[in-house]
Amino acid sequence: MPGDLSFEPLTPVSYLDRAAAAHGDRLAVVDGDQRWTYAQLHDRCRRLAGALTPLAGGRPVAVLAPNTHVLLEAHFGVPWAGVPLVAVNTRLSAREIAYILEHSEAAVLIHDPAFDDLVDAALALLTAPPVRIRAGEGDNGTYESLLADAVPHAITPQDERALLAVNYTSGTTGRPKGVMYHHRGAYLQALAMVGHTGLSPTAVHLWTLPMFHCNGWCFPWAVTAAAATHVCLSKVDPAEIWRLIRDEGVTHLNGAPTVLSMIAYAPEAAPVTPAVRIATGGAPPSPAILRRMAELGFDVTHLYGLTETFGPAMICDWRPEWNGLDTHQQARLKARQGVGNMISCAVRVVAANGADVPRDGASVGEIALRGNNVMLGYFKDPAATEKASPDGWFRTGDLGVIHPDGYIELRDRSKDVIISGGENIASVEVEQALCEHPAVLEAAVIAVPDERWGEVPAAYVTLHAGKAATQAELIEHVKNRLARFKAPKYVVFGTLPKTSTGKIQKFVLRDRAWATAGQSVNRAG
Repeated sequence: MPGDLSFEPLTPVSYLDRAAAAHGDRLAVVDGDQRWTYAQLHDRCRRLAGALTPLAGGRPVAVLAPNTHVLLEAHFGVPWAGVPLVAVNTRLSAREIAYILEHSEAAVLIHDPAFDDLVDAALALLTAPPVRIRAGEGDNGTYESLLADAVPHAITPQDERALLAVNYTSGTTGRPKGVMYHHRGAYLQALAMVGHTGLSPTAVHLWTLPMFHCNGWCFPWAVTAAAATHVCLSKVDPAEIWRLIRDEGVTHLNGAPTVLSMIAYAPEAAPVTPAVRIATGGAPPSPAILRRMAELGFDVTHLYGLTETFGPAMICDWRPEWNGLDTHQQARLKARQGVGNMISCAVRVVAANGADVPRDGASVGEIALRGNNVMLGYFKDPAATEKASPDGWFRTGDLGVIHPDGYIELRDRSKDVIISGGENIASVEVEQALCEHPAVLEAAVIAVPDERWGEVPAAYVTLHAGKAATQAELIEHVKNRLARFKAPKYVVFGTLPKTSTGKIQKFVLRDRAWATAGQSVNRAG
């Protein structure tokens, strides 16, 4: 055969090239009154790349925005500028945002005008703030002018394992860690999501999952790969969700179980036809909510994953033979975490010695993953990277069992990260904030059950002798230092249980709290 075959590096932004070429006239984006075809979206994203390339100078571009066309376009325009995307959690505090901007070395910050005050406060904390671009409703035409004046441009990565994005997640150390995504992983993860959720050119995807969270589980690229329609939603509003389901013909959406509850019990709730497919993760959906969603005509699939795995690493694939089971049995099966998704090389449950536990649904071990959808590592933190994957298998920190049919189910946790409404909260970070209060001697923060959020942080505090503080005062103290959702929902004062070496026994506090509530710890990533 004459010559050498040429292979193009895998990159998720190539899905927009394909969509524009094959489906250029199809509706790509709905954002309020604004609508763009795939040909127009392609042009806008390439113009964004052209505008950002000289501004970024090879350094990351951060974006702070709700689920609008701006953040969607950044998922293509920023990589086409040849630099990594840093999508910032919109619920963080100014201090946290400043840390991410500094740690990621972001050269540019694109932000929605709704966050003007927050950005002002964050940039004031930096000695070398990034270039600031206001983009969205109320920007006085800044963003559209930027695109109009730019020359379309695209840099194609030469290495498919080059850095695509950095996603910051809270760890047990309290400091956010930058999880590095590569082009190959996002390309394959997006393709897996197309297959697992049944996306097609006729699909209409409603953005109820934050795009800043694990890059929206790679769905900005997945929906585009299918040439389906993106329907943007800047705020999770049950009434608006139901309106869009009916008016726009929504066929797919994703979100934490709390979002499912908001939809299922909204006054506007009524059976839908045809069925709307939902992927849920971040906490275990209760059998009750799964039954309610089924009654309304929603087909719910349970996923499990972490920021380190580009979002969903396991999926509770539904087996046809389960269709004959009663609704209670079906809901119980749907609540399991499932099996590895299409692109995962392997999923294991391992004992402390690294051996696989028996497939008996009872032997507990740690969930370990290896495959195309595992991160490159933690940005500027090789020690943490090595600790997370000591033998080439990423240790999730979650404990579970594997059933005889190969499906995995979580049982407990080995990390003290609290997952509230799908958001990660580092207990140590909240404890540190509490201990900044002059009246607090020591504090322990754990997850406690909550009907709405699945679990929420609760603080157990010992005060200095002779000092006083109220529950409301300490909660407000934390809210002034961290994102408000990280603040404890209640505070218990008293002596904390400790080991003989003086270590606080969090498991004692956790066992008491969850036993009182009549529940057990069991979450999805």
